[in-house]
Amino acid sequence: MLENLLNNHNLPYPDTIHPIIVHFVIAMVLFAFLCDVVGYFTSNYRLFEVSWWNMFFATISIFVAVIFGQFEAGLAEPYNAAERVLNLHMILGWALAGILAAITAWRYVIHCRTPEKISVYYLAASLLLTVLVGVQVYFGDELVWVYGLHTVPVVEAIKEGLL
Repeated sequence: MLENLLNNHNLPYPDTIHPIIVHFVIAMVLFAFLCDVVGYFTSNYRLFEVSWWNMFFATISIFVAVIFGQFEAGLAEPYNAAERVLNLHMILGWALAGILAAITAWRYVIHCRTPEKISVYYLAASLLLTVLVGVQVYFGDELVWVYGLHTVPVVEAIKEGLL
């Protein structure tokens, strides 16, 4: 009965939602880091405000992205070759949600205490977050472009027992 509700992408809705939401998270984290770096070197404290709000909304969005990611991963019916990358992507996704929430909490404290300054330690943590986001993007791209999860040919191959 569940198979009747799923489309040719093996989803109950037209296309994957996880990548749509996660692209906002990626953009907001990268833009927040850029604003902090430029603000740090130019003493333009207004960029710190922009960074704070990007981190705030990125933190909310990442949890929505992870939830949709878990749901869509469960519907993907990953074959053996894709399972390792999918598991790494899911573990890093949950870890990134926690790391992003912690760094955003730190950013909130900075925002409240010294809105016109930012520490080099925070910038280092933000750089680490940016690198982890890049690694996560790599795994996500690999799942789509190498293993084809939720693409029509792979879904059909799984249904026909070819994978």
